[in-house]
Amino acid sequence: MNRLAGKVALITGAGRGIGAAIALAFAREGAAVVLAELNLETARQTAQRIESETGARVLAVETDVTQAASVRQAVSEAEQAFGAPDVLVNNAGINVFCDPLTMTDDDWRRCFAVDLDGVWNGCRAVLPGMVERGSGSIVNIASTHAFKIIPGCFPYPVAKHGVIGLTRALGIEYAPRNVRVNAIAPGYIETQLTHDWWNEQADPAAAQQATLALQPMKRIGRPEEVAMTAVFLASDEAPFINATCITVDGGRSALYHD
Repeated sequence: MNRLAGKVALITGAGRGIGAAIALAFAREGAAVVLAELNLETARQTAQRIESETGARVLAVETDVTQAASVRQAVSEAEQAFGAPDVLVNNAGINVFCDPLTMTDDDWRRCFAVDLDGVWNGCRAVLPGMVERGSGSIVNIASTHAFKIIPGCFPYPVAKHGVIGLTRALGIEYAPRNVRVNAIAPGYIETQLTHDWWNEQADPAAAQQATLALQPMKRIGRPEEVAMTAVFLASDEAPFINATCITVDGGRSALYHD
């Protein structure tokens, strides 16, 4: 299929997990893809796999989303290789779960540097070009933590609430220039981070089963299910969807109680 044919997409945190799935889905839909990833070796391995599977044009770029200059450099390298990005997916993120009163200042700063500042750094790097061209799509990967609170996860949900606010504000600000800014809120998705969390528990198998039991569909999501939502938002099939968030959680957040 060619739903993104001719488009250039830059995806942060694209070395593995949801980001890698988005990069692969975009490549399959005809986009030239830039994997902006802190771990360059991981990005290169993923880029090689995507190129081999799809034949798409793929570039891996070492990027630290907490540093505005690093993100600007990634955009510059994308422009030199393929042209100006038509699509940005702000996917890079980290889990920082603390007790509020024992959390360190470094924990707070680390969470916001990646999960909120990193999103803004990406937006700020691509928006001038998108505004000038009068077109563009930004997709921010938020979380169901952006509107549901799980005790023990502070300050992660605070940052993700900020991502939704940023998405709405920028979407409205640049709507007259035909630049759309949307978000996706994944619930439980089967990534390495999820498996790592299960494996940290006293009984990993029981922890996994407890998670699955909470889900209305009795399973958790797959990275490619988030990826295809990103394809839709990035494509010309969603021209009037702006400043909003699509939840991908199998209905979990709709439950009043278990």
